[in-house]
Amino acid sequence: MKIVWLSLGIIIISFLILEGSLRLFFGLGKRPLYIADDEIGYLLAPNQKVSRLGKLTIINQYSMRNEMIEPSPLNDTMRLFFIGDSIVNGAWWTDQNETISALVQKDIEKKLSQTIEVLNASANSWGPRNQLAYLKRFGTFDSPVILLVINTDDLFATKPTPLRVGKDINYPDQQPILAVEEILEKVFSRNPNIPGMDKIMGERGDRVGFNLEAIEKMKAITTENESQFMMVLTPLKREMNPEPRDYEKVARKRLQDWVDTNHVEFIDFLPIFAKQENIDTLYRDHIHLSPLGEQLVSEHISELIINSTNQ
Repeated sequence: MKIVWLSLGIIIISFLILEGSLRLFFGLGKRPLYIADDEIGYLLAPNQKVSRLGKLTIINQYSMRNEMIEPSPLNDTMRLFFIGDSIVNGAWWTDQNETISALVQKDIEKKLSQTIEVLNASANSWGPRNQLAYLKRFGTFDSPVILLVINTDDLFATKPTPLRVGKDINYPDQQPILAVEEILEKVFSRNPNIPGMDKIMGERGDRVGFNLEAIEKMKAITTENESQFMMVLTPLKREMNPEPRDYEKVARKRLQDWVDTNHVEFIDFLPIFAKQENIDTLYRDHIHLSPLGEQLVSEHISELIINSTNQ
């Protein structure tokens, strides 16, 4: 009987050590949470501070990846407003001070010797229609520059939906009871069959057209608020191996035509990335950028904003 109790004690102590280590050293057991929204689809839950694998994520009262902000900037502060998807958000694997918005803020402050505040309204897999709904809800926060950051896939994004929240492990709405639970969830989880998602993902009609219309409406909101609208497009990694697929070329051409017609300041990173010696070093996967890729993007964005605001 003593052996049984001793074994049980060892198991319990080992489990507690494992649980504590996962929380203390890896940040498991506390993850960025989402909230469902019928219009925007979903947002990162406001007022969060999470550290995972040493990477800090702070979400403010407006579901932005920023510290708490005032509705309007201080008199001596130049405010910029970035809106996008996981590229600009950075996700949990990018530290708060290493996101594209944070890098741009530091770069412009250094070059202009002025206090800069860069807002970062974004979430994983947001498309133009999610972003438009956010702008309609919250406005532009008195920012003279609104920068939309999208990737090629976003041109084909479906309409906003809250269905994934709390059902897809990538969009949790509550914390696990145990850190160990997170690991088991990742190992054994399967793509959930979420009622209604097939219809959303199979959206019919001119999806590129729907998203271009959303972008045009974002520009209209920007103009109404006497701000300048700018855009950035990052490519998928395979678009440079060797080139975009035919349907992507068509979508890109439609976007470029819209940009030219509306005289929008725009950076297409496809030709910029293609000139780099080793494209692999710019990406962490097929779509998300590495620190080197984020640095390259931030440098070009800083240059675009400085040149545009000095005109």
